[in-house]
Amino acid sequence: MIAADDSSGALRRQVLFWLATAVLLALFLYVFSGILLPFVAGMVLAYFLDPVADWLQRLGLSRLMATVVILIAFIVVVVLAFVILVPVLATQMADFARKLPEYLTRLQSLLTSFDPKWLEQRFGVNAAGLRDGLNSLLTSGFSLLTTVFTSIWSSGVALVSVVSLFVVTPVVAFYMLLDWDRMVAEVDGWVPRDHVETVRALARDINT
Repeated sequence: MIAADDSSGALRRQVLFWLATAVLLALFLYVFSGILLPFVAGMVLAYFLDPVADWLQRLGLSRLMATVVILIAFIVVVVLAFVILVPVLATQMADFARKLPEYLTRLQSLLTSFDPKWLEQRFGVNAAGLRDGLNSLLTSGFSLLTTVFTSIWSSGVALVSVVSLFVVTPVVAFYMLLDWDRMVAEVDGWVPRDHVETVRALARDINT
């Protein structure tokens, strides 16, 4: 009877502990949701780069040097990607925006060049009504594009968010990658010892 009471009490304490943990986590995410993205991205980056750091350590580098090498290589790759891709994408977008009226005009001409009688017999579409509808659609489309580009251009918050993402994320990833093994060991120490093997097995399955 006493053993049953002790087991029930231990279960109750564990349930209360995980409920409190879930509430605190939800509260933390709610309060800091606006600034979490760079930190979450840094954590994910550190998680994926940890095997590379372990491999470099097996080659003889210290954890600090392995982390520095990985971070420098990552920054070089990102910078090269931006240097190569951004001008190409900007040129393509500018060329597309410049030719868009021509494309739409050609589309309108193509759709309205069909024999009006054939359109009416085949699809029950009035050619004059189709032409008017396309003109209205083109006008609305240009207005929508203007609104979208104006909104993007005037959105300084988005620019700040992107800059913070690319500045804060590497810093967070560096420190998390440097201390990754210690953090994993620390979290492992928090797990109740009677469930530690089960939790470790689940963690290995998730990692795989």
